[in-house]
Amino acid sequence: MTLEDFTDKNYGKRGTKKREEFEAGYENFKMGVLLQQARLEKGMTQEELAIKVGTTKSYISKIENNIKEARLSTLQKIVELGLGGHIELSIKL
Repeated sequence: MTLEDFTDKNYGKRGTKKREEFEAGYENFKMGVLLQQARLEKGMTQEELAIKVGTTKSYISKIENNIKEARLSTLQKIVELGLGGHIELSIKL
């Protein structure tokens, strides 16, 4: 069974409500993991990143652990000010 088959079986076909919720949750999870990896590559603690961005360690932790969704403007601030990087976006139809 492929990953796509497994996802279709357990969450429905693309376009269904359950599948869309699953996909959105996965994207939030992925963003948290990417931020955590970038922070660790920079050798920073959550607290150090939070100070640079002007937020709390708790907030950074919640984003990294998929507990809290962050607005795009907040993610930009974390990536640009805190990590010295930039975000690349794309739209797929």
